[in-house]
Amino acid sequence: MSDSPAKIGVIDYGAGNLRSVCNALTHLGIGSRLVRSGSDIDGLEKLIFPGVGAFGDCAAAVDRQDLRSPLTDWLQADRPFFGICVGYQVLFSESDETPGQRGLSFFEGSVKKFCFAKDSENAGLKVPHMGWNQIEIKNPELALWQGLPANPHVYYVHSYYPEPVDTSLISATTDYGGPFAAAIQSGNITATQFHPERSQSVGLRLLRNFLEVE
Repeated sequence: MSDSPAKIGVIDYGAGNLRSVCNALTHLGIGSRLVRSGSDIDGLEKLIFPGVGAFGDCAAAVDRQDLRSPLTDWLQADRPFFGICVGYQVLFSESDETPGQRGLSFFEGSVKKFCFAKDSENAGLKVPHMGWNQIEIKNPELALWQGLPANPHVYYVHSYYPEPVDTSLISATTDYGGPFAAAIQSGNITATQFHPERSQSVGLRLLRNFLEVE
Protein backbone atom coordinates (compact mmCIF):
# COMPACT_ATOMS: atom_id res chain seq x y z
CA MET A 1 0.00 0.00 0.00
CA SER A 2 1.07 3.60 -0.58
CA ASP A 3 3.05 5.52 2.07
CA SER A 4 1.19 8.73 1.19
CA PRO A 5 -1.81 9.78 3.28
CA ALA A 6 -4.58 7.45 2.19
CA LYS A 7 -8.18 8.55 1.88
CA ILE A 8 -9.54 5.07 1.17
CA GLY A 9 -10.21 2.81 4.15
CA VAL A 10 -10.46 -0.98 3.95
CA ILE A 11 -12.24 -2.47 6.96
CA ASP A 12 -10.27 -5.22 8.68
CA TYR A 13 -12.41 -7.37 10.95
CA GLY A 14 -9.98 -10.26 10.99
CA ALA A 15 -11.44 -12.40 8.21
CA GLY A 16 -11.94 -10.20 5.17
CA ASN A 17 -10.35 -10.74 1.78
CA LEU A 18 -7.99 -7.86 2.52
CA ARG A 19 -4.96 -8.82 0.49
CA SER A 20 -6.90 -9.20 -2.77
CA VAL A 21 -8.77 -5.93 -2.26
CA CYS A 22 -5.65 -3.97 -1.32
CA ASN A 23 -3.77 -5.51 -4.25
CA ALA A 24 -6.57 -4.44 -6.59
CA LEU A 25 -6.38 -0.89 -5.24
CA THR A 26 -2.60 -0.88 -5.62
CA HIS A 27 -3.02 -2.05 -9.23
CA LEU A 28 -5.27 0.98 -9.77
CA GLY A 29 -2.62 3.22 -8.23
CA ILE A 30 -4.72 3.94 -5.15
CA GLY A 31 -3.33 4.08 -1.62
CA SER A 32 -5.42 2.67 1.20
CA ARG A 33 -5.25 2.05 4.91
CA LEU A 34 -6.74 -0.62 7.12
CA VAL A 35 -9.57 0.27 9.46
CA ARG A 36 -9.60 -1.73 12.69
CA SER A 37 -11.33 0.73 15.02
CA GLY A 38 -13.61 3.74 14.88
CA SER A 39 -10.71 6.17 15.20
CA ASP A 40 -9.13 4.71 12.04
CA ILE A 41 -12.03 6.16 10.03
CA ASP A 42 -11.00 9.74 10.81
CA GLY A 43 -9.85 11.60 7.70
CA LEU A 44 -11.11 9.01 5.22
CA GLU A 45 -13.19 9.85 2.18
CA LYS A 46 -14.39 6.38 1.17
CA LEU A 47 -14.80 3.00 2.85
CA ILE A 48 -14.59 -0.51 1.40
CA PHE A 49 -15.90 -3.39 3.53
CA PRO A 50 -14.64 -6.68 2.03
CA GLY A 51 -16.10 -9.85 3.43
CA VAL A 52 -15.10 -13.49 3.66
CA GLY A 53 -16.48 -15.85 6.29
CA ALA A 54 -19.65 -15.95 8.33
CA PHE A 55 -22.22 -13.20 8.91
CA GLY A 56 -22.16 -13.77 12.67
CA ASP A 57 -18.38 -13.58 12.94
CA CYS A 58 -18.37 -10.38 10.91
CA ALA A 59 -21.09 -8.69 12.96
CA ALA A 60 -19.51 -9.79 16.24
CA ALA A 61 -16.14 -8.38 15.15
CA VAL A 62 -17.78 -5.06 14.24
CA ASP A 63 -19.01 -4.84 17.83
CA ARG A 64 -15.78 -6.10 19.39
CA GLN A 65 -13.77 -3.48 17.50
CA ASP A 66 -16.27 -0.70 18.35
CA LEU A 67 -17.04 -0.14 14.69
CA ARG A 68 -20.84 -0.39 14.78
CA SER A 69 -21.57 3.22 15.72
CA PRO A 70 -18.93 4.79 13.42
CA LEU A 71 -20.09 2.64 10.50
CA THR A 72 -23.74 3.48 11.16
CA ASP A 73 -22.89 7.19 11.31
CA TRP A 74 -20.95 6.90 8.04
CA LEU A 75 -23.83 5.15 6.29
CA GLN A 76 -26.48 7.52 7.66
CA ALA A 77 -24.42 10.45 6.37
CA ASP A 78 -24.51 8.80 2.91
CA ARG A 79 -20.75 8.81 2.63
CA PRO A 80 -19.18 6.61 -0.10
CA PHE A 81 -19.21 2.97 0.97
CA PHE A 82 -18.62 -0.27 -0.96
CA GLY A 83 -19.65 -3.53 0.75
CA ILE A 84 -18.41 -6.81 -0.74
CA CYS A 85 -19.94 -10.26 -0.07
CA VAL A 86 -20.34 -10.49 3.73
CA GLY A 87 -19.61 -6.75 3.82
CA TYR A 88 -22.82 -6.45 1.77
CA GLN A 89 -24.81 -8.91 3.85
CA VAL A 90 -24.00 -7.22 7.16
CA LEU A 91 -25.84 -4.08 5.98
CA PHE A 92 -29.06 -6.00 6.71
CA SER A 93 -30.62 -6.97 10.01
CA GLU A 94 -30.24 -10.74 10.17
CA SER A 95 -29.06 -13.86 8.37
CA ASP A 96 -30.15 -17.48 8.15
CA GLU A 97 -26.49 -18.26 8.72
CA THR A 98 -26.39 -16.95 12.29
CA PRO A 99 -29.88 -16.62 13.81
CA GLY A 100 -29.99 -14.09 16.62
CA GLN A 101 -26.91 -12.15 15.50
CA ARG A 102 -27.82 -8.60 14.55
CA GLY A 103 -26.32 -6.98 11.48
CA LEU A 104 -25.97 -3.23 10.98
CA SER A 105 -29.68 -3.05 10.06
CA PHE A 106 -29.06 -0.14 7.74
CA PHE A 107 -31.37 -1.66 5.13
CA GLU A 108 -34.54 -3.59 5.85
CA GLY A 109 -34.33 -7.22 4.86
CA SER A 110 -32.61 -10.45 5.73
CA VAL A 111 -29.95 -12.73 4.31
CA LYS A 112 -31.22 -16.06 2.95
CA LYS A 113 -29.52 -19.35 2.21
CA PHE A 114 -29.69 -21.01 -1.19
CA CYS A 115 -32.01 -23.99 -0.71
CA PHE A 116 -32.90 -26.16 -3.68
CA ALA A 117 -35.47 -28.92 -3.23
CA LYS A 118 -34.27 -32.36 -4.29
CA ASP A 119 -37.25 -32.82 -6.57
CA SER A 120 -37.00 -29.38 -8.22
CA GLU A 121 -35.46 -28.40 -11.55
CA ASN A 122 -32.71 -26.68 -9.55
CA ALA A 123 -31.75 -29.81 -7.61
CA GLY A 124 -28.41 -30.06 -9.43
CA LEU A 125 -27.25 -26.60 -8.42
CA LYS A 126 -24.44 -26.69 -5.89
CA VAL A 127 -24.17 -24.68 -2.71
CA PRO A 128 -22.05 -22.64 -2.35
CA HIS A 129 -22.59 -20.77 -5.58
CA MET A 130 -18.98 -20.57 -6.73
CA GLY A 131 -17.34 -19.31 -9.89
CA TRP A 132 -18.29 -17.01 -12.75
CA ASN A 133 -21.85 -15.93 -13.45
CA GLN A 134 -23.51 -13.09 -15.30
CA ILE A 135 -25.17 -10.06 -13.82
CA GLU A 136 -28.16 -8.31 -15.32
CA ILE A 137 -27.76 -4.58 -14.74
CA LYS A 138 -31.04 -2.93 -13.72
CA ASN A 139 -29.82 0.66 -13.53
CA PRO A 140 -27.24 1.11 -16.32
CA GLU A 141 -27.19 4.88 -15.78
CA LEU A 142 -25.47 4.48 -12.41
CA ALA A 143 -21.82 5.53 -12.30
CA LEU A 144 -20.82 2.10 -10.98
CA TRP A 145 -21.70 0.38 -14.26
CA GLN A 146 -20.14 2.83 -16.70
CA GLY A 147 -17.69 1.38 -19.21
CA LEU A 148 -18.79 -2.22 -18.66
CA PRO A 149 -20.06 -4.68 -21.27
CA ALA A 150 -23.71 -5.65 -21.21
CA ASN A 151 -24.42 -8.44 -18.71
CA PRO A 152 -20.78 -8.87 -17.63
CA HIS A 153 -19.45 -11.97 -15.86
CA VAL A 154 -18.32 -11.62 -12.24
CA TYR A 155 -16.91 -13.97 -9.63
CA TYR A 156 -18.93 -15.43 -6.74
CA VAL A 157 -18.24 -17.52 -3.63
CA HIS A 158 -21.30 -17.59 -1.35
CA SER A 159 -24.10 -19.69 0.10
CA TYR A 160 -26.24 -16.75 1.28
CA TYR A 161 -27.66 -13.64 -0.36
CA PRO A 162 -29.62 -10.59 0.87
CA GLU A 163 -33.30 -10.05 0.15
CA PRO A 164 -33.93 -6.29 0.46
CA VAL A 165 -37.45 -5.29 1.48
CA ASP A 166 -37.11 -2.27 -0.80
CA THR A 167 -36.54 -3.87 -4.18
CA SER A 168 -35.79 -0.48 -5.75
CA LEU A 169 -32.35 -0.76 -4.11
CA ILE A 170 -31.42 -3.63 -6.43
CA SER A 171 -29.11 -2.38 -9.18
CA ALA A 172 -28.19 -5.79 -10.62
CA THR A 173 -29.36 -9.39 -10.36
CA THR A 174 -27.86 -12.78 -11.05
CA ASP A 175 -29.76 -15.97 -11.78
CA TYR A 176 -28.93 -19.01 -9.68
CA GLY A 177 -32.05 -21.09 -9.30
CA GLY A 178 -33.86 -17.78 -9.72
CA PRO A 179 -32.80 -14.15 -9.62
CA PHE A 180 -31.21 -12.69 -6.49
CA ALA A 181 -29.91 -9.24 -5.59
CA ALA A 182 -26.35 -9.26 -6.94
CA ALA A 183 -25.83 -5.57 -6.18
CA ILE A 184 -27.60 -2.68 -4.52
CA GLN A 185 -27.22 1.07 -4.65
CA SER A 186 -28.64 3.77 -2.39
CA GLY A 187 -27.15 7.21 -2.79
CA ASN A 188 -23.42 6.77 -2.20
CA ILE A 189 -23.86 3.32 -0.65
CA THR A 190 -22.88 0.49 -3.00
CA ALA A 191 -22.68 -3.22 -2.27
CA THR A 192 -22.19 -6.40 -4.27
CA GLN A 193 -22.56 -10.07 -3.46
CA PHE A 194 -19.86 -10.90 -6.00
CA HIS A 195 -16.17 -10.12 -5.54
CA PRO A 196 -14.97 -7.28 -7.78
CA GLU A 197 -11.39 -7.84 -6.60
CA ARG A 198 -11.56 -11.32 -8.15
CA SER A 199 -13.56 -10.36 -11.24
CA GLN A 200 -10.57 -9.33 -13.37
CA SER A 201 -11.04 -6.34 -15.70
CA VAL A 202 -14.76 -5.98 -14.92
CA GLY A 203 -14.09 -5.86 -11.19
CA LEU A 204 -11.23 -3.41 -11.53
CA ARG A 205 -13.45 -1.13 -13.59
CA LEU A 206 -16.16 -1.33 -10.91
CA LEU A 207 -13.70 -0.36 -8.19
CA ARG A 208 -12.29 2.46 -10.32
CA ASN A 209 -15.82 3.74 -10.98
CA PHE A 210 -16.58 3.75 -7.25
CA LEU A 211 -13.32 5.52 -6.40
CA GLU A 212 -13.71 8.17 -9.10
CA VAL A 213 -17.20 9.31 -8.15
CA GLU A 214 -17.00 12.65 -6.34
